[in-house]
Order: sequence, then structure tokens, then C-alpha cells
Amino acid sequence: MNHATAREGSHPARRSGMVTFASYMLIVAGFFHVIAGLAALFRSGVYLVGSGQLVALDYTQWGWVHLLFGVLLFFAATALFSGRMWARVLTIILAAASAIANFGFIRAYPVWSILIIVLDVMVIYAVAMHNGYYDEDEDYV
Repeated sequence: MNHATAREGSHPARRSGMVTFASYMLIVAGFFHVIAGLAALFRSGVYLVGSGQLVALDYTQWGWVHLLFGVLLFFAATALFSGRMWARVLTIILAAASAIANFGFIRAYPVWSILIIVLDVMVIYAVAMHNGYYDEDEDYV
């Protein structure tokens, strides 16, 4: 069975495990963003840092940024389950933007930010290294 036949539907091809892994890790990263965003919005005293912030935003604005990233990462995860190329590109862009945003938030809550950055890097690696669909009759097509 050739590559074109597997995609056209004569035999249903499954997504590789890497894309499924990336989708679930994206959901976890989105959930962590939502938690950080809600904590910044409702408990502003949680994130208190002196001078020297990387980005000049107050923590209410950071809360909205984290909530936005959480929703966008959930959307990208559901799109990534479809196996479409545009979803893979969107996932890499959003995961990279999420990692960059967390570098700006790292002084406020370093452990949480580093955790999200690590998840973002794992997602980018899993999606970028995915090379096709897994077919039951052949190895990778």
C-alpha cells in the first residue's frame, strides 16, 4: 500500500503515537495556563515580584494572557487530533509563543513557568518529528 492510498481512505490510517502524545501534552499545557491565569486574576497576591520584570504588565494582564493561551492550546489540541497539516503548523506556532510568554512570566513563578516551557518543547518536538501515518499493514507510510 503506497502513501497516497493510505491517505485517500482505501484502508484507514491511524495517527502516529507522537501526534497523540503531543495532543494530550497540549491539553495539559493549556490546563496549566488556565490555572495560572485564574490564579493571577482572582488572587493577585500569589504572584508578587519586585522590580526587574521582563515584560511591563501587571498580573491581571498576565492572567488574561495565560487564559487566552490556555483556550488557544485547547483549540490546537483538538485540531491536532484531526491529523491535518495546518493543525501541526498551528500547534508549533502556539507552543513556541506559549514558551516565549512563559519566559516573560518566569520571575513571578519560576517552577510553573519552567514546567509549561518543558511541556511546550515536548509538544514542538513530538509534532515536528512526526513523519506520516501509521498503517496496520506496513510500518510507516
